[in-house]
Amino acid sequence: MTRPSNFSAALSGTFLIGGDLPVNRLGYGTMRLVGDGAWGEPADEAEARRVLRRAVELGVTLIDTADAYGPEIAERLIGETLAPYSPGVVIATKGGITRQGPAKTEYVGRAGYLIQCVEMSLRRLKLERIDLYQLHRIDPRTPLEESLGALRRMQEAGKIRHIGLSEVSAAEIEAAEKIVPIVSVQNRYSLADRRHEETLAYCERRGIAFLPWYPYAGGKMLKPDHPAAQELIRIAGLRLVSVAQLSLAWLLQRSPVMLPIPGTSKVAHLEENVAAAQIKLSPEVWREVEAAAGAGR
Repeated sequence: MTRPSNFSAALSGTFLIGGDLPVNRLGYGTMRLVGDGAWGEPADEAEARRVLRRAVELGVTLIDTADAYGPEIAERLIGETLAPYSPGVVIATKGGITRQGPAKTEYVGRAGYLIQCVEMSLRRLKLERIDLYQLHRIDPRTPLEESLGALRRMQEAGKIRHIGLSEVSAAEIEAAEKIVPIVSVQNRYSLADRRHEETLAYCERRGIAFLPWYPYAGGKMLKPDHPAAQELIRIAGLRLVSVAQLSLAWLLQRSPVMLPIPGTSKVAHLEENVAAAQIKLSPEVWREVEAAAGAGR
């Protein structure tokens, strides 16, 4: 197992989203840029802007966001801070969730609403086309054909390049693919949370990018009282890396379609995450990590 000595997301390797959109596999998620529960302004706006600029400096080319983060605040910060974007930077955003307060949401998949979401995201992000637009959640009250049909129309109008989904099963992806090509799936997944193994396997078979959110269980695995923490701390300490880095390295090696998008509001934490891009787990360490994580599940 190699220890990180420099910082570049390029060391994580590349993936072609949709077969034609290259990104470095280790990305950055922006939900933590805003207030707690994805509600309100950042605690430190200047630091939030530094994080965005530093991510690009460190070779992060996939930045994931959503109109529900803030709401609207993360997209606005990205547009104000990074536009015009450096060559190769891909902004992926999402729509279909409304937010009523901290951690309070409702799914809305009506065609008219999603079309408005796309238009407003384009405005806030200062883009003419969104490279990857993801349906944030499937609305059980709206036919999938209506929701994805609206995104397909925006794609045909040149306002979306590729379409993805979030928090879906393999069966739901299969149903969606009958309506529009699906190039990415963003599901909760981590070393400690394998609930979407079937979906990941489906994505591997189809060459669909898999963006795991909550990549180390929202930091729970980093706390001493987590069942897996002590053993993971021991394993990481012997290799002079952090548990967060160990977890991200595991995700990158878990599957070639895996594109982790760890989030943070601090430059120091961002640098720690990006440094994980060059960590390679030996078969022995892989087995130790798997055993520790299994004991904690």
